[in-house]
Amino acid sequence: ERVAYVLRHAAKNVPYYQKYWKDRRQKGEKVSIENLQNWPILRKEDLRKNPKAFLSDDCDIRKMFCTYTSGTTGTSLPIYSSRETLRTWYAMYEARNRRWNRVSIKERWGIMGGKLVVPYHKETPPFWVYNSGLNQLYLSTHHISPQNAGYYVEALHSYHPSHLVVYPSSAYILASAVLDQGLTPPKMKVIISNAELLLDVHREKLAKAFQCPVRNTYSMVEGAAGGSECQKGSMHIWPEAGHIEILDDNENVPAKSEVAGRIIATGLLNTDMPLIRYETGDRGKLADRNSECLCGRKLPVMETIEGRLNDLIVTPDGRQIFWLNPVFYGLPVLEAQIIQHSLEQIHVILVPAYGYSNEIATEIVKRLHDRVGKMKIELKEIESVPRSANGKFKFVISRISH
Repeated sequence: ERVAYVLRHAAKNVPYYQKYWKDRRQKGEKVSIENLQNWPILRKEDLRKNPKAFLSDDCDIRKMFCTYTSGTTGTSLPIYSSRETLRTWYAMYEARNRRWNRVSIKERWGIMGGKLVVPYHKETPPFWVYNSGLNQLYLSTHHISPQNAGYYVEALHSYHPSHLVVYPSSAYILASAVLDQGLTPPKMKVIISNAELLLDVHREKLAKAFQCPVRNTYSMVEGAAGGSECQKGSMHIWPEAGHIEILDDNENVPAKSEVAGRIIATGLLNTDMPLIRYETGDRGKLADRNSECLCGRKLPVMETIEGRLNDLIVTPDGRQIFWLNPVFYGLPVLEAQIIQHSLEQIHVILVPAYGYSNEIATEIVKRLHDRVGKMKIELKEIESVPRSANGKFKFVISRISH
């Protein structure tokens, strides 16, 4: 019922879909709007061209919150959400990520994130800030290194959070240093992975270093799909967030049940900016609907999730930087790719948009230096970023061994 409602609403009130269905009707097509299979696949490129065309006519953009996607296939795009939508999303996160693991946002907790909470060039602690409003210790991933591991452990002891939310690749560097140096961090109740693919090697080392379980999550800024891992290791999908289809890699038909395919999501929460049959850029495989998880929950299960595995930038002093997406936020750049050739050199290829200038190029270099330090950065303007066989490209490519 919710899918049908969202489809009717989008066709009637959202300019992009209004035009789509008007064109089909003018051609004499009388297919049902309420049948999801009659709708086109929405690519990120289509959304990026004109995001505001996906806003409902009956919403007030001045009262909405704008969040940027990670831009893992190029540059980011803005997603607009109402207060009600965000409250519902975070309520699900609280219920199914924290409460399943017997922790709460009301407790002290920590997060390892990619925001520049302190300048990159800082060589002495603190590499974190306290957020009293959220009971949160925000730890910079840009300063995690073997040399700084002891400082991070001291900060955790001082704040003593009950749980951590982390980028697994960055937390893995800290966990490795903890074990190598014989450090003793405070014991956590749980570590919750966020924003990128959790590998088995990440999970094993984090669990050993912090002496707690590590839980995986699946989500996106677009809010079209979400999921959380239970104590039995199953990734349970949130049906209230979105309807998921798994399509063949090469054709817009359902993938065979025994293989993974493209994850296509129809968002059910955000009716102010509804995304119908949105190609998430991830690959996955749904479990058999008749199978039941040993945890006893009846939520559907995603058997595998692939994708979001971007390379990292390694700085000369050993830091590994994951979150470079904000470098291009708000700038006239259509696509961009960062390539690391050596510990001293980064090459950026980009497709400029209207308004790009030498001043913009200088700003890009400055933002990169703020995050990776004094590395040599070369910019090159091109017509389009080269794609792989599946039509995608990585935002970050590392050509060094690490």
